[in-house]
Amino acid sequence: MHPRALTLLNSARIELWPAWLLRARASADARVIARATRVLRRKRDGRYLAAVLEAGLMPLVPRLGREPGVGEALDLLDAPLPQRPADTDTLPHRDVEERLEDLGINAAAYAGSSGLALVPEPAVLVLAGFDRYRRPLWLRGSAARAWQRMREAAGRDGIVLEAISGYRSHDYQLAIFERKRARGQTVDAILGVNAAPGFSEHHAGVALDIGTPGEPPAEESFEATGAFAWLTGHAAAHGFSMSYPRGNPHGIVYEPWHWRYGSVG
Repeated sequence: MHPRALTLLNSARIELWPAWLLRARASADARVIARATRVLRRKRDGRYLAAVLEAGLMPLVPRLGREPGVGEALDLLDAPLPQRPADTDTLPHRDVEERLEDLGINAAAYAGSSGLALVPEPAVLVLAGFDRYRRPLWLRGSAARAWQRMREAAGRDGIVLEAISGYRSHDYQLAIFERKRARGQTVDAILGVNAAPGFSEHHAGVALDIGTPGEPPAEESFEATGAFAWLTGHAAAHGFSMSYPRGNPHGIVYEPWHWRYGSVG
């Protein structure tokens, strides 16, 4: 029996997930995924495209060969382990500026006004446990190890730290914007709460939204918790800092729950 994979291999349009972390809605797909080692998952909408079995690749959609980015994803799969992406490898920016224009955001103007830069996605991410909702928590390897150490240290002091979210792809952030636009929110209003797609620290796999039991996620009230007090006193020793304090120069609202390991980029 092969050991369970603990990494997510990333390409521009498709993620290669460890199959054991996924559940399928359709019973036929579920039977295939139960026998798979990895699954090709479309980043734009989460659709499962193909399963990697011992016998070979099993398509889960018609005309898999026409799927944008599938060749690049299969190249990752075929690469021997020593040639797989390293913790520090990142993906090139693709189509981000054009997709921002579709939302009415000029990337260069936004970068100038916010002081934020385009953030590349990691080429490989490491399973750092699970978040509050039992979803896999993906981070860059160094950030994953630091988060686990910090969480354990907090636990020894009687503090429970929960991850609310970690890595988000450009596609995921774009979907957040599109949903909020569809609900009638203006771009300016959304940008006061969310960094523009392509500019979020979550893309780098080094940022975490942190919570604690009994506290709603991503609320300013987190600053009144023992968890926040512990982070304020101890996070720096583990390499974490709060990205968006009050009066930050990026135009992002105060986010006491958002903490970053090291630097982005």
